[in-house]
Amino acid sequence: MADSVVSVSDVGNMMNLDIDDSDTLMSAYIDAAEQYVKNAVGTDITNFYTDDSTSVPALFKVAVMSLAGTYYQYRIAMSDTQTYDIDLTLNSIIGQLRGLYAQAYEEAYPDDQTNPTQSV
Repeated sequence: MADSVVSVSDVGNMMNLDIDDSDTLMSAYIDAAEQYVKNAVGTDITNFYTDDSTSVPALFKVAVMSLAGTYYQYRIAMSDTQTYDIDLTLNSIIGQLRGLYAQAYEEAYPDDQTNPTQSV
């Protein structure tokens, strides 16, 4: 993605790696991480992830960096036992983003009777 909120050098600096912006593998991981976070939180609200009047852009950037770094670090995961990885940083931030998204959704669509955040 050309308009990614995270650059290859951002993730490289976070992980203390010597990589440049031409690293296509890291670019792919960044794109996948952005889509993962957006799919986990929601995509119906225009400009939700870029609204600088909220904490969302900063949280979104850290979540993408964390997940892209995880994808890069564990790109070849082979094991003869089943493991259950827990990315506490990512899970914590996605939880916060979901709460902010639910609040923004209710503000954007106050009369929406199909709002998933309302009890049935």
